Amino acid sequence: MERYIQFMDKKLTTTNEIKEEIINLSAILGLPKGTEAFISDVHGEYDEFAHIMRNGSGNTKQKIEELFTGRLSLASQKKLAFLVYYPSEILQKTKTEMSNHDQLIQWYMDSFNHLIELLRYTANKYTRSKVRKSISPDFVYITEELLYADRNADTKQLSYQLIMDNIIKLGMADAFIVATCHSIQKLVVDHVHIIGDIYDRGPHPDYIIDHLAHHWQNFDFQWGNHDILWMGSVAGSKLCMLNLLRIAARYDNLKLLKNAYGIDLTKLIEFAEKNYQPQKAFNPKSDTDEKMSECDQKSHNCVQQAIAIMQFKLEGQTIARRPEFQMENRLLLDKLELDNNYILIKGVTYPIKDGCFQLVDSNDPYKLTDSEHEIIADLITQFINSKKLKKHIFYLVNNGSMYLKYNGNLLFHGCIPVDATGKMLSWKINGQAYAGKRLFDYFDSIIRDALSNPTASDCFNSDVIWYLWTGKMSPLFGKDKMTTFERYFIDNDELQVEKLNPYYSLRKEEWFADELFKDFGLNETGHIINGHTPVKAGTSPIMANGKIFVIDGGMSKPYHKTTGIGGYTLLSNSYGLQLVTHEPFTTRQKAIDGMTDVVSTKRVIEQSVSRKTVAETDTGRQLKQQISILQARLKNK
Repeated sequence: MERYIQFMDKKLTTTNEIKEEIINLSAILGLPKGTEAFISDVHGEYDEFAHIMRNGSGNTKQKIEELFTGRLSLASQKKLAFLVYYPSEILQKTKTEMSNHDQLIQWYMDSFNHLIELLRYTANKYTRSKVRKSISPDFVYITEELLYADRNADTKQLSYQLIMDNIIKLGMADAFIVATCHSIQKLVVDHVHIIGDIYDRGPHPDYIIDHLAHHWQNFDFQWGNHDILWMGSVAGSKLCMLNLLRIAARYDNLKLLKNAYGIDLTKLIEFAEKNYQPQKAFNPKSDTDEKMSECDQKSHNCVQQAIAIMQFKLEGQTIARRPEFQMENRLLLDKLELDNNYILIKGVTYPIKDGCFQLVDSNDPYKLTDSEHEIIADLITQFINSKKLKKHIFYLVNNGSMYLKYNGNLLFHGCIPVDATGKMLSWKINGQAYAGKRLFDYFDSIIRDALSNPTASDCFNSDVIWYLWTGKMSPLFGKDKMTTFERYFIDNDELQVEKLNPYYSLRKEEWFADELFKDFGLNETGHIINGHTPVKAGTSPIMANGKIFVIDGGMSKPYHKTTGIGGYTLLSNSYGLQLVTHEPFTTRQKAIDGMTDVVSTKRVIEQSVSRKTVAETDTGRQLKQQISILQARLKNK
């Protein structure tokens, strides 16, 4: 719809041009609403994310069933689906398996016909202009000729056949099939919402952002807590960077920094291996099937220790200069006894396990050593100046926000901080109090300002972005404290508890959902769509009488044990809402070899009385405003 939303840029000078535009815009209002897909908590798992994007969260398979049931067997439907998902790979596999030339030519012909028919079926609720934008520029003319040909007419049938014959003779068949499959992928889902955490322990968040930039036009991000660490690091927050590095070392993901973003960790690794010895609490974990070498295990263990100590020191400095953060209970280095074997917390002494405090000065525990200063300064300079990382983070910022109101729904990653009664809690900073929507807006403005003015110096913006990662009033964190220190060093379950904000229990209540709608200026007929917290096996992701959905994608393999599934996605189309449950994804190659899809079940959770049109969407409201402006212009002619 972009062409129409931006019509004011067009020079409509004559009466007929204005009337034509009114007719065009009015026609769009009557089209069925496009399909929206809601995906959350991708966690850097590119292969699974790409598979869900390629299969339209199960929508492609459904359309193939609707169109070809009774004409193609289930096995043939599956082959067609995987051709759409992975055209290059299936082409290569097919050509390897088919030694007979005539058989291959027939396969090409059948594939052309099936793909054009499927493209026509997926395109039937869009304008020709929108469909054209989804077609590769190399094949626009050919595709449109095939797409809109009247095959009942003998002359057109002959032309149709000649086009397909020449595509093969001229060696264009493979490229045409790949381009057509990509067009189908783009049209099966009209708009994608990614509700947080592109980044985390997964190996390729960089691939995910590149995939979206190269293949998709209509999408948005709602930032997650792990995204904030990367955004904060590019803005110059040393604490965000240290947390990011520590997590990467813990989950065998330091290679992402070097290979994707050119961050040189040599000085850090040398420093860590010189000053630290492996400790059990810092043993790295791997979410992949690849086994870490003994050398990497030792290196990652020591790096994790070095970063953790630097992190705790800088946290102490930040908490001291920001008393308004009210995080004094996170000051723990100064509670260590002189021998560093015990710690005194609230009058109780606890033994320290796997301690690594040799670089902590008992007289000034939050002071960095000269070497630590140098390493942090070197690393933050690299983060701020990494061209590819900046490109990806600014892409995330320019296409994202802390929350989104879209077609009557409210999308955000974590929670809205409230007390046990559901009253929205206020965060007081610089003489102002922020709660609910105002709190989200405030954090959003801080993030944008920080990235517009990156600095490695300690500053207010950097401190606030770090608070978003770990603070009690952060909508992205949603807990009373982050017990990283206790989990490493103190063997006591009670001290390690991170208490969830009451939001997470209250979101089951319909009245609570209605209060949130009011604060954000939305109608109670909408929905709140959340990510952030994996839905445990046996627990419904549908809450508050169908007004709140929790669709944590569960794409990280460790979450599969918690959820028992590969997570959820949500589809909103002209007929209503569908919740899609995904099976755990294995690998891209296994999916292709076995033609195994990840979609297990689709469940209709809300059905429209009548088919929803563009007129009932946010885009429709914009178009109506533009029509009114044009009509007023006509009257003045």
